[in-house]
Amino acid sequence: MRMVDLIAKKRDGKALTKEEIEWIVRGYTNGNIPDYQMSALAMAIYFRGMTEEETAALTMAMVHSGEMLDLSSIRGVKVDKHSTGGVGDTTTLVLGPLVASVGVPVAKMSGRGLGHTGGTIDKLESVPGFHVEISKDEFIRLVNENRIAIIGQTGDLTPADKKLYALRDVTATVNSIPLIASSIMSKKIAAGADAIVLDVKTGAGAFMKELDEARRLARAMVDIGKRVGRRTMAVISDMSQPLGYAVGNALEVKEAIETLKGNGPHDLTELCLTLGSHMVYLAEKAPSLDEARRLLEEAIRSGAAIAAFKTFLAAQGGDASVVDDLDKLPKAAYTSTVTAAADGYVAEMAADDIGTAAMWLGAGRAKKEDMIDLAVGIVLHKKIGDRVQKGEALATIHSNRPDVLDVKEKIEAAIRLSPQPVARPPLIYETIV
Repeated sequence: MRMVDLIAKKRDGKALTKEEIEWIVRGYTNGNIPDYQMSALAMAIYFRGMTEEETAALTMAMVHSGEMLDLSSIRGVKVDKHSTGGVGDTTTLVLGPLVASVGVPVAKMSGRGLGHTGGTIDKLESVPGFHVEISKDEFIRLVNENRIAIIGQTGDLTPADKKLYALRDVTATVNSIPLIASSIMSKKIAAGADAIVLDVKTGAGAFMKELDEARRLARAMVDIGKRVGRRTMAVISDMSQPLGYAVGNALEVKEAIETLKGNGPHDLTELCLTLGSHMVYLAEKAPSLDEARRLLEEAIRSGAAIAAFKTFLAAQGGDASVVDDLDKLPKAAYTSTVTAAADGYVAEMAADDIGTAAMWLGAGRAKKEDMIDLAVGIVLHKKIGDRVQKGEALATIHSNRPDVLDVKEKIEAAIRLSPQPVARPPLIYETIV
């Protein structure tokens, strides 16, 4: 085979075979295919797309480019959950212990985040002593004992995807549904999941701004999962405004704890119950989604969910007493309030701009070398559709610097009021199975 011929084939709109895709991925991973040729192929895919068969073949070729995590010694159906990201997306912190509390094994491999806030691991490290530096044997032992453990992502998984993503990032080929779908699914499959629940975000704070784009991505990922033998489904959920009220690492941990106790924001609770029901159902712990939801609601009511979170934290070195004393979590030195300039109704809460404001405070990373301030962030007090009075608090800024005028102006511009009542956006647009 010659790479130039395969580039031409895709340029002309023809489908590549499984063998050709495997040859390309293998050659690019080991350095035999140069960046300039892979860039040309990525651009051809960007314009010509890929068939479902091609996308599945690309996914599995990237899976086999490195190590695959073997979770076969963990009892039960291992269900992973992936979110395409957003602002205030605290679902993993809630879902892990929640579904574990009803007997579903959660063997989660997570990373550190670039963007508005840290990733799941960064957030959990707000808990004093918590760490993810455990061996794979210890990881598997903890899941078998407690039904939940989280480990950091290893560099040995999907090296082809890491190399290709870095190339796409500098060649304007990131926004390709087949390339996005295969990138996400290759990591989920390599991480050893038997079943995968996908939370695909849409709206101003999401990667997929338009519902049709989110729908196409969700369908592509569900198709990949099914083609390679994984039980897979997707929920398309709203990210036109931040999920929950907290945006920031320790602040989101607090909100997750309140949600596990049954006192969380309605939207965060509802999305976690929806995603969790699918996880429990795919894990064959309930005969229907309704029964799965009932089990999860009972776990919150009975205290089993928050107990599972305490056990999980303690097992990985964390101070589980933070659950009962939230003041033990990192706390910012200063708070400042953003207030409503007039009476009215919240018409818009631009999630991406609010996330950017949180990153300016130090809650997230603009580049991977940046240090995160776990204490800082933003707590919102309103949602789209809520009525407000002039002078009423719209948001509280938690900062470790006294001057936050830039952040305050960013938030004020992100929250638009209307004199007329405004309809609340739907939380969940559709489910794809």
